[in-house]
Amino acid sequence: LPPLAAALLGSNLWDNWRHFYFLYAPFVILAAAGLSWLTAARLRRRPGPRGLYALAGLGLALVILQMTQLHPLQYLYFNFLADRTTPEYLRTHYSLDPWHLAPRAALEQLLSDHPGETFVVRGPKFQLAALPPEVRQRLLPAGAGRSADYELIYKGEPGRPDQAFNYRYSRLYNNTLIGLRPLKAALMTPAAAAAYQEIYRQAVAGQPIIRADYNVYRNGNRLTFVKENCPPDSPDAAFSASLFPPNREVSPPDLAEVRWYITAGVSNHGVRLGHTCLAVLQLPNYFRGDLAISQYNRGRHRPADLVWQELYSLNPPGLRPRIAQRRQGQSPPLPNAFAVSLDQDAAGRQRLLYAKANCAPAEYETRVFLHITPEKPAALPFYQWQSGVDNRDFSLHSYGLRPGGDCIAVYPLPAYPIAAILTGQAGIWETNLYPPADPEWLRAAYAALAAVQPNARAYFALYLQEGRLVYWRESCAAADTAAGFFLHITPKDTAALPAERQAAGFANLDFAFERYGGHFDGRCLAAAPLPDYPVKTIRTGQYVAGQGELWSAEITLER
Repeated sequence: LPPLAAALLGSNLWDNWRHFYFLYAPFVILAAAGLSWLTAARLRRRPGPRGLYALAGLGLALVILQMTQLHPLQYLYFNFLADRTTPEYLRTHYSLDPWHLAPRAALEQLLSDHPGETFVVRGPKFQLAALPPEVRQRLLPAGAGRSADYELIYKGEPGRPDQAFNYRYSRLYNNTLIGLRPLKAALMTPAAAAAYQEIYRQAVAGQPIIRADYNVYRNGNRLTFVKENCPPDSPDAAFSASLFPPNREVSPPDLAEVRWYITAGVSNHGVRLGHTCLAVLQLPNYFRGDLAISQYNRGRHRPADLVWQELYSLNPPGLRPRIAQRRQGQSPPLPNAFAVSLDQDAAGRQRLLYAKANCAPAEYETRVFLHITPEKPAALPFYQWQSGVDNRDFSLHSYGLRPGGDCIAVYPLPAYPIAAILTGQAGIWETNLYPPADPEWLRAAYAALAAVQPNARAYFALYLQEGRLVYWRESCAAADTAAGFFLHITPKDTAALPAERQAAGFANLDFAFERYGGHFDGRCLAAAPLPDYPVKTIRTGQYVAGQGELWSAEITLER
């Protein structure tokens, strides 16, 4: 029933059968009970069901045969009902060689076929360390000025011509297992070299979708990276494409949250055909939305090794115009800073948008500190109650992109009400942000203003409303709210104040306009909460540090 339910309900099933491990023991018990019953019937010389004996023997024989054929990779298993005749079916539907045992057999066969020769191999060092010492002497790791002859790979993408490069693997299942792939034309089989030449011919017959260090061509679901006159000593390059899905329920419609919403990706290294360097990425058929296409040096996916990254939309207009729209009007607080703004996704969840033009790799790799102060400390885990701050430092590149040399990143904010945000990069820049007030409450406050007279008039009209002081101004521009607002509350009894404020005799609740308000159709509206103790007077206005007050007003309350 559990596997049937998963099939009928279309459940998400990730790598291998981990969701059904709990079924393993019951199946073993059933099989053991069946063998026990058959054995007991045989020993008691009962007229047993000969068909069942034959069926049990056939099942064991098939497994033994398959393990013999798969040696030395007999730990693999495929159900005999699986499609083993359609080209690439197993490769594109199943996880293969998860323990990475095939490369050892491939390397041993390579050295056996070429006695006395030495090869440069790119791949995890643990694969080379598993070989005998006399074998390792003839295999040098790539790097330190050595260009790789072969690359260790474990699973090939569909449709790549390098499928002809397999070395020493089981010949079952349509050549499913990958062991070794040559990166130089001299080491390729004639069939593989011809396949790459044909892919190159098809690519350059069209126009590149991206022009960069490597030009990128698209032919259906295949991406071809081409670099003409490629120097022999050019660094090893890796290429990748990651997907941002267009589904609004999966990804926000205006900008994808990078870490959580990339759902698939493919990567590959290039090969050399004479003076031309070439790499092929085959995209799965389900690719939709936007692609982040990248080139890295030295085969690593670190920001410092990123040569270039661009966005390409399979379904225009795509992410790039939306990113440009988000960046319009944003200016960083300091020359080396990122412009940071509060944003919302389609579901109304708040997030921070970081943007910087002409962003260097070092700027992209530097960690960002993010300190969030909630309106109520109880929203934090207990171990953060004393500090009252939610520290969420993160790596910018984990949530971002660097298309065309510009950096863009989105960080999702927690769901609890936020009082203030401090973010930046240590020793470089920092900025304070205040989340906007609840727009529904502001609209309700605005609707109630027409029925009452303001409690005071100054540069802003001031209203007392439901325990808040409402600031209202018609024909209001952003410059009118750029200066800070001071809000001084004098209680009827100074004992209601915190000890550190009792000498001054008033509570200082200064704030930035964006913390409690916003701009609506050319108007300004903010609502600052007032304390719940009896209040004698309220004095408020705007000020500029070093210059003094711009305007002020005082309200006397009779309570």
